[in-house]
Amino acid sequence: MAPSGRPVYLKLRDIIAAAIIDGTYPEGAMLPSVRSFAADQGANPLTVAKAYQQFQLDGLVEVQRGVGMYVARGAAERLRNSERDLFLAEEWPALRRRIGRLGLSVDDLLKENV
Repeated sequence: MAPSGRPVYLKLRDIIAAAIIDGTYPEGAMLPSVRSFAADQGANPLTVAKAYQQFQLDGLVEVQRGVGMYVARGAAERLRNSERDLFLAEEWPALRRRIGRLGLSVDDLLKENV
């Protein structure tokens, strides 16, 4: 596990998911090879393979044997929806409580130069 207590493969999964959501890897795009991504992230290739396997199990990537993994149609929207649900269920309640404790208003939060 990583120092934060969260497994490294999940952190790598988050990096890839963000890249799919923001269009760095659009639908139909090939993901970097396991070895290439591992080298870029300073991670063990087996850990990257585990993250990639989860995307495959979730139907977010399609594998072409001997060629590579490609972002599946609808992957970005499915990821965006699941990430939104996760944020609202797990992160937002604590943020909302902290905002209340600090006495911040919506206007305070929307200011660009706070």
